[in-house]
Amino acid sequence: MEITFQLVLIPQPLRRRKTRFNCHKCSVSATLSITLKTTVERFTLSKCVVAMETEGKVIKCKAAVAWEPGKTLSIEEVEVSPPKAHEVRIKIAASGVCHSDWAYLYDDAKMKPRPFPLILGHEGAGTVESVGPGVTKVSKGDHVIPLFLPQCGQCECCLSPKTNFCTKNWEQTQQCVLADGTSRISCKNQQVHQFIGISTFSEYTVVPEDNVTKIHPDAPLDKVCLLGCGVSTGYGAAVNTANVESGSTCAVFGLGAVGLAAVMGCKAAGATRIIAVDINPDKFEIAKTFGATEFVNPKDHNKPIQEVLRELTNGGVDFAIECVGNVGVMRAAVEACSPAGGICVIVGWIEVEDLSLSPLDILLGRTLKGTYFGGWKSVEAVPRLVLDYMSGKLLLDEFVTHRLTLDQINQAFDLMISGKSIRTVIEM
Repeated sequence: MEITFQLVLIPQPLRRRKTRFNCHKCSVSATLSITLKTTVERFTLSKCVVAMETEGKVIKCKAAVAWEPGKTLSIEEVEVSPPKAHEVRIKIAASGVCHSDWAYLYDDAKMKPRPFPLILGHEGAGTVESVGPGVTKVSKGDHVIPLFLPQCGQCECCLSPKTNFCTKNWEQTQQCVLADGTSRISCKNQQVHQFIGISTFSEYTVVPEDNVTKIHPDAPLDKVCLLGCGVSTGYGAAVNTANVESGSTCAVFGLGAVGLAAVMGCKAAGATRIIAVDINPDKFEIAKTFGATEFVNPKDHNKPIQEVLRELTNGGVDFAIECVGNVGVMRAAVEACSPAGGICVIVGWIEVEDLSLSPLDILLGRTLKGTYFGGWKSVEAVPRLVLDYMSGKLLLDEFVTHRLTLDQINQAFDLMISGKSIRTVIEM
């Protein structure tokens, strides 16, 4: 179906030139070679992604559905209902594949069970297709990043400078439904739950208005999608939660995307020594790209890694950031800190195991902190992080090691678990 739209042009002398425009319905960019001679030209995009007007209608699209725990994802045709009041329907352009997506599907020893069937994915970016009644924060055609951590701006937590947590719809989204207790996605005549209220492994999704933020229209969606979780979390753990100081010594445990982002945050904060800790020696070269100055592999030593680090740093590091999600590594990170004033930040997400510490681990002055989404107040912070990337202050391209289609989503999990990828981006 051809869609015709008008473009208002500034008059210029007669000459051919290439000019980039956006389709007013789907926001897809097109470069057209035109002769500028009038104030208005009329053009047709013959391959607009909007095959028909979708606003207010159920959209049929592809999604990766998890029918039950421990089973591979299945590519299905799903139905995505229109947004209800204070909800936004988004056409997802790209989604990062995060370890948490894998863990909720396969690692029930560490995660509390979520309801199935389920569409995973929470690190995406896309374009607003339509909005429900009462939505004021975004509009149709806006480029956006959906957020698993909302920012309503009204609850007690949002009004406090001490936390970035927001209680709006928290209990509902943790049960993988929206505010009214239901999902907007169905498949084969049954409800499909939306992972933490987001579900970016679907070509379209619906999220609460407070769980989405508008970003710069020129930002590449297949890059800035990583700011929906991993990069923001690791980077913020260093610059916000740990508040790493200039001239300090840091250790980062785990060199996945979150850990590498923490390394990048330590460098941005001015740390002098940044010790990267991982059991995969292939990670060190890329860790240097983000600012690591040293690499320690626990497998190369016959003593606990915390002892190794204390010896390397004459008593302990100033800041330790744990990005693995393992309670043994968490304790090691605490004990790698200087006993008098060292700060440890736990980033790795785990829900059902207990962390054991000795009172002496903290009595002399160590501080243990946790962080969620890197301490960023999500809606207001993510657009700034996008601009930091666009200005060259923040690295994103370097995280992306693989690009796959939605049909290859299970391969993305295999690459991650085998240690062959940092971040795989699923391009819709």
